[in-house]
Amino acid sequence: MLAFSFTVPFTRVAVAGLSPLFIGSGRAVIAGTLAAAALLLTRQRLPAPSVWARLALVAGGVVIGFPFLTSFALTTVPASHGAVVIALLPAVTAAAAVLRTGERPPSAFWLVTALGSVAAVGFAVLQSGGIDHLQLADALLLGAVVCAAVGYAEGGLLSREIGSWQTIAWALILAMPLMLLLTGVSLAVQPPSATPLQWAAFGYLGVVSMFLGFLAWYRGLAIGPMSQVSQIQLVQPVLSICWAALLLGEALPWTTWVAGLGVVACAYAAIRIRVRAPNRDPEPAQTPVH
Repeated sequence: MLAFSFTVPFTRVAVAGLSPLFIGSGRAVIAGTLAAAALLLTRQRLPAPSVWARLALVAGGVVIGFPFLTSFALTTVPASHGAVVIALLPAVTAAAAVLRTGERPPSAFWLVTALGSVAAVGFAVLQSGGIDHLQLADALLLGAVVCAAVGYAEGGLLSREIGSWQTIAWALILAMPLMLLLTGVSLAVQPPSATPLQWAAFGYLGVVSMFLGFLAWYRGLAIGPMSQVSQIQLVQPVLSICWAALLLGEALPWTTWVAGLGVVACAYAAIRIRVRAPNRDPEPAQTPVH
């Protein structure tokens, strides 16, 4: 979550000098290049044919859907405003995990999740200037939340079967042809003209937000239960708005600290609640071919 918490503010920095189409596709090209190198160096076997459709779901959610939708949304709203809808991600991810895996969280879990979501959304709404400031960009952010939740749930399951980093790596490889095409189109339509800071923010999105962050995140989801682990995301909007204040000069009043402590407390309570998971025999992660 620490790695992902910089995604919204750095996207906001990058869109000031780069087109959202270039950011959404170019970051995937960077991450896909790293993924290809890692797969080749460790000599990973190709996933089974039945796995590719599930990898496509992961790619559609976290490689294509979330990056593109947030990039376009953040051209018109500040980073702190972007946390208004993204704060719903833990609850939506938990719901996706329950539907996909059959996990059975107790009522106390849903209560704490609801409280954490309300605290996170209320915190973000206050920071963004009130609910009356919500606009079309929030529909894009809501779509991004749904995409990410689906990609997280399916990716967490695949991580138990083919390995955590292998999951995001193969998803990136699967999306690479489309991302290369869209990157070329974006360069032809609007050649990039950015400052070194904006390029650095874009580089972070490609290397960390799109690849390295997922290595740890999918590993955590694989350990699971996913509905429980997903509640760690409650701290992401708090951190994102803090970074927006420090890096972008957005306001950070005392209410930020009060709401932030409440959100973190809910996240801690959620991960302490015992969640019943269905019986499963995880398949071993793929090993290098010698």
